[in-house]
Amino acid sequence: MAIAVESFFLAPGGQGSLQHRLRQMVTEGILSGRFRPGDRMPSTRALAAHLGVARITVTLAYADLVASDYLLARGRSGTFVSSAAPDARRAEPLIQHGPSADWARLLHPRAQGLPRPDRPRDWSVYRYPFIYGQTDPALFDHQNWRACALQALGRREFHRLSADCYDEDDPLLVEYILRHILPRRGIAAVPSEVLITMGAQNGLWLAAQVLLGPGERAVMENPGYPGTRAVLGTTGAEVLSVDVDDRGLAPEHLPARLKLVVTTASHHCPTNATLPVERRLALLAAAETGDFLILEDDYEFEMSFLHSAAPSLKSLDAGGRVVHLGSFSKSLFPGLRLGYLVAPAPFVAAVRALRATVLRHPPGQLQRTLALFLSLGHYDTLVARMKASFRTRREVMAKAIEDNGLQVAGQGGFGGSSFWMQAPGTVDTEDLALRLRAEGVLIEPGRVFFDPARAQRNFYRLAYSSIGPAAIPEGIARIARALR
Repeated sequence: MAIAVESFFLAPGGQGSLQHRLRQMVTEGILSGRFRPGDRMPSTRALAAHLGVARITVTLAYADLVASDYLLARGRSGTFVSSAAPDARRAEPLIQHGPSADWARLLHPRAQGLPRPDRPRDWSVYRYPFIYGQTDPALFDHQNWRACALQALGRREFHRLSADCYDEDDPLLVEYILRHILPRRGIAAVPSEVLITMGAQNGLWLAAQVLLGPGERAVMENPGYPGTRAVLGTTGAEVLSVDVDDRGLAPEHLPARLKLVVTTASHHCPTNATLPVERRLALLAAAETGDFLILEDDYEFEMSFLHSAAPSLKSLDAGGRVVHLGSFSKSLFPGLRLGYLVAPAPFVAAVRALRATVLRHPPGQLQRTLALFLSLGHYDTLVARMKASFRTRREVMAKAIEDNGLQVAGQGGFGGSSFWMQAPGTVDTEDLALRLRAEGVLIEPGRVFFDPARAQRNFYRLAYSSIGPAAIPEGIARIARALR
């Protein structure tokens, strides 16, 4: 790899001769790992012109570095970083930094202490990964996704890939969502009521920023999605948690003076409960009476393989009080980071303007690739394959859980991709998770889903989206042994 001349800069007022400072720049680059063995150095003529120094200065500095085994000269091929250069991993830093800025003081309080997912980044190397939201490569349609990506990169589609569309979304993707995705949820909308997001998390953040502020009150479910608590907390609003039961959120338990309620009504996170239609209607009536809004996170409706998905809250919303969030991360792959938001046009216009100040719009090439994948029918085929596979995995896991005497706290009748589990009251599942990692087993401790003031430590989640059916029984058996 060639090292660009822009990698070098002579700061004014530096100490030592130009030749010495140039040698120091090269050695620092090598010892820090920025310049690696085999990398080609700029030519002496190009580097001298870039730095505004005499070519002989660069030539002499290179000669010294070759003599010190930092660089290697290869005749007419050029000068390269030597494989005999000191190992960067053992080298001491050449620059001793002085007192640092007081970042604990400089950072705004809401930017400190935000949670991060506590799961191994190398989860796929574990034999029994009961990790939620990850993709099983054996199920994904690699061939057709690649074909759609290549088509999106073609000359005919190049304008969608390369243009700065300011705050606009890919019209083909919006059209497919309007004509095929939303009708399955009973939702009728027009283009001005749809916004493409960088996943449901991004949609949640955008909505919270334009709806909430200090002095206002928002409600989330307890237990509930940890990302909701983090996002709502950044607005300065008061965040209240309302306990759910085996039928989800009970509208009669909502406090007064609310601005927003966030709910995973169709498939509660993490208990998998489905909010009955009568509770949905009661929640909408409460929103009218209490003059608050509802944010519906419909994150996994495609995985309704046991029963048809219940009508979405948005489909029952006559008063225009529901903001509906959807995502392709669970049905395709989490790294895609594309979703959508459906709401009345004035709200979408405000969110679109906010999005434009942050990222303009999601990448055009990704939007067009997804639009092609959807419109050519590959998405529906993939979802059908995933449903069949998840049904099999769920049956295998349910039997293994029963055979090993584990306690299910919530599984729902919807489908989805996980079980919500409860360990004996004396068990801390964060400790259990650490012990199980040594056994090649990954589980998700449940504490993070609860209100921190009322956290329960003996719950955990087991997902079957990223583990094959053959590995499930032994993985469950290892969990049971660890609990015993």
